[in-house]
Amino acid sequence: MNCREHCGACCTAPSITSPIPGMPDGKPANVPCVQLDEQFRCKIFGKPERPAFCAGLKPSHEMCGDSRSQAMKWLGDLEIATRPL
Repeated sequence: MNCREHCGACCTAPSITSPIPGMPDGKPANVPCVQLDEQFRCKIFGKPERPAFCAGLKPSHEMCGDSRSQAMKWLGDLEIATRPL
């Protein structure tokens, strides 16, 4: 599966705890990454400075659903489920 055009849910919904260029402390959940361009594509895709967390996300129907809102919900639910107690 390829990324959905103008989505960027995986670069918005989850928190990222490792440094990102322009976000040295990572990013909180539901905050768009500064590396998203105007088309919601990652500007550092395939580059070594891209966090391992990001590289580990692979588009799938389960994660992406049929719309950006479904992807945001699935990733948001995952964020909640993986928070430390």
